[in-house]
Amino acid sequence: MIFAAILAGGTGTRMDLDNLPKQFLLLDGKPILIHTLEKFCLCARFDALYIGVHKDWLSHTNELLQKYHLDGFPLHVVSGGTTRNQTIMNILERIEGDFGSSAEHIVVTHDSVRPFVLLSTIEANIDAALAYGACDTVIPATDTIVRADQSGQAIERIPTRDRMYQGQTPQSFKLQAFKESYRTLDENTLAALTDACKVLLEAGVSVRLVAGDVTNIKLTTIMDYKIAQAMIASGVVDQ
Repeated sequence: MIFAAILAGGTGTRMDLDNLPKQFLLLDGKPILIHTLEKFCLCARFDALYIGVHKDWLSHTNELLQKYHLDGFPLHVVSGGTTRNQTIMNILERIEGDFGSSAEHIVVTHDSVRPFVLLSTIEANIDAALAYGACDTVIPATDTIVRADQSGQAIERIPTRDRMYQGQTPQSFKLQAFKESYRTLDENTLAALTDACKVLLEAGVSVRLVAGDVTNIKLTTIMDYKIAQAMIASGVVDQ
């Protein structure tokens, strides 16, 4: 079976928001989260979609699903953890509680604040996860990547750019493979990992690359939010 896991547990600290996490900000009249969910609801291959949300925003999220008429879809709201990967684990446990355990379950994880993801990118993730077990959405790095030394004050290395990519989401994998990888890592290692694919790589799992798109931006800062508004106003993205 194939599942989506939308990660919406953030509290908006990098946007300096006092009351409203960024995934709930209005974009073209609708919350960013709703834009993202609508994209995933277009994909008929999902058996169910799960949304990981901070416990304080569970009721608000369910109200939004009703308001925007998404409560008719197989959507489930799950309490998130204190870290991104803990939120993923909470969702995986809920999936297995709802649908049972299977080595063939595929999970497509995605940032709730990437509302411009293409349906073709979602489909490509599903195909790659089915074929290879795990994949990460990336775009080629256009700027030179500079690696600093331990002091953070000087250049240690400048990698060859033709092998450098910028990571996006979705990130997709077989459910059991992620759980097994997560459980092999100690707490210190897990605390340093902010990315699902890093968990898999640390455990020795091969991760395939899937081509992303430059419009699939993550709305992390106020500037990102303004760029997203401009993208919609100019017709760069179709909402």
